[in-house]
Amino acid sequence: MNYVSGKEVKQPSLGVRILALIGRVALAIAIPAIAFYILYLGFLFLRDSDAPRVVITLVAIVWGVGGVALLYWIFNGIVERMPDQWTARLQPFVFVGPAMAILAWYLAIPTLRTFWISLFNRDGPPAGLTIPELLASDSFVGLSNYAAVFTERVMVEAFRNNIMWIVFGSTFSVAFGLIIAVLADRSAYEKLAKSLIFLPMAISFVGASIIWKFIYEYRPPGQPQIGLLNAILVSFGGVPRAWTQWVDIAPWNNLFLIVIVIWLQTGFSMVLFSAALKGIPEELLEAGRMDGASEFRIFFGIMLPYIRGTLITVWTTIVIFTLKIFDVVWVMTGGQFGTHVIATQFYRQSFTNRNSGFGSAIAIVLLIAVIPVMIYNLKQFREQEAF
Repeated sequence: MNYVSGKEVKQPSLGVRILALIGRVALAIAIPAIAFYILYLGFLFLRDSDAPRVVITLVAIVWGVGGVALLYWIFNGIVERMPDQWTARLQPFVFVGPAMAILAWYLAIPTLRTFWISLFNRDGPPAGLTIPELLASDSFVGLSNYAAVFTERVMVEAFRNNIMWIVFGSTFSVAFGLIIAVLADRSAYEKLAKSLIFLPMAISFVGASIIWKFIYEYRPPGQPQIGLLNAILVSFGGVPRAWTQWVDIAPWNNLFLIVIVIWLQTGFSMVLFSAALKGIPEELLEAGRMDGASEFRIFFGIMLPYIRGTLITVWTTIVIFTLKIFDVVWVMTGGQFGTHVIATQFYRQSFTNRNSGFGSAIAIVLLIAVIPVMIYNLKQFREQEAF
């Protein structure tokens, strides 16, 4: 028995709880299964249709969105016609259950499968064997792939480079975004300045990498320099450099790649910081100025503490991104010249070297590295909502 507001509330029996659990699981599985089947039938119908493409597109939108909405409406109507006790138990799962089922199918199960593959050699688990036979086979290597992840020279280099991305990429993106947000808020050209700073966010990471590849373009001395940076250097009597391929300064040549992400992410952090700064009560700032506080004291004593939650959220978000960085490195150098990161090593081992076991182990390590930052970020979100 439970007591709510001094009244005795009878708990449902074990049989009722089991039936409720079965109903929740059934709803969570049935809705996406039926939705996917309906969408698949619509796909087959549209694929074989000779109608104009515009008509096919419109029908696909109506069929997809309308069909799924109708499915939820039907299931919700069925649940609402049940007794109130069952409606209260099952109705949330009409909407939340399918999302959880899809997350499990496309995220949780693939993660477990990737971990299972990481316990085997480059060929993965042999087909047609039972689990005891797999564990006794020569393909099973246990945690050897994980030991290799943390001991092989190229992986140690990748971890070192990822740390550089985190330290320099996230820190400078946040710092520049915050400085620009503070200065732009006092400018007469605030909208124009923010638009120009935010503009790189409209460019894809691959596109941005190609732009910066032209900026860093290198030609041997004596030839016309089409790269902006080398052209400026040569005009002042300097010697052109292959900036991203400058092995003599490795790992510091990674900084030329990190600049690209700073250029892209500064606008992102600036927008969020600008919104947070505008939320500071003007009376609070005026009170500080009337008490004789300098602008630096106001910035460090009032502004930063007030936007602390936003500051941490933006920083952790960019940290997660830099941990998973792939596009920029792959387009600029392909991971050569000492610029490999964890994600490029995963791609190379899995798809170039065809070493599925080692590649899967790298993927799991990358996932584990991201999880603590994500948990911290979610914790900050909850604290801000509570505040």
